[in-house]
Order: sequence, then structure tokens, then C-alpha cells
Amino acid sequence: MTLPTDRDTGRARGFAFVELTTAEAATAAMDRLNGHELDGRALRVNEATEKPTGGGFRPAGGGFGAAGAPRRPRPKGSRRNLRARKRGF
Repeated sequence: MTLPTDRDTGRARGFAFVELTTAEAATAAMDRLNGHELDGRALRVNEATEKPTGGGFRPAGGGFGAAGAPRRPRPKGSRRNLRARKRGF
């Protein structure tokens, strides 16, 4: 059994992953425990699915411009140093 925890607080995130040896055992456990009440809350037991890859909304990472547009690299050094270099040209 794997119990994911919150990385900031270390507390359980409210779900778990359980691996069973056979598909029949997994189906029987899902049928028996789905909707079962534990500490006043109904359990939801289902088969895990993979997260979809790509195709969904993905933030561009902030800033202005269209997503996927090439970005100019940031100048190295402090702002004061950048201003001094501009004046020197």
C-alpha cells in the first residue's frame, strides 16, 4: 500500500494506492468496499488510471506573449550592472 503525503505538511493527502495479486481480487475488493462508510465518510474505491500526457492546458510560465513563443534570455548580472553596460556603449 502506498499512502501519498503532502510535501509541505507531511500529512496524508486523503487517498491511497493498493496493489492486489490478481484482477479478480481487485474486482472483489472494489465491489465490497466501494461506498463503505469509514469514520462517517463514504469510501470511493476504483481502479487507478494513468495521468493524461500532453494535449491539456499548460501554463506558459508567466510573462507576456503567446504560449510557445520563443523567449529572449534574461541578461546576467544585476540591474545596476546592466544599466552601466548600456551607458558604456
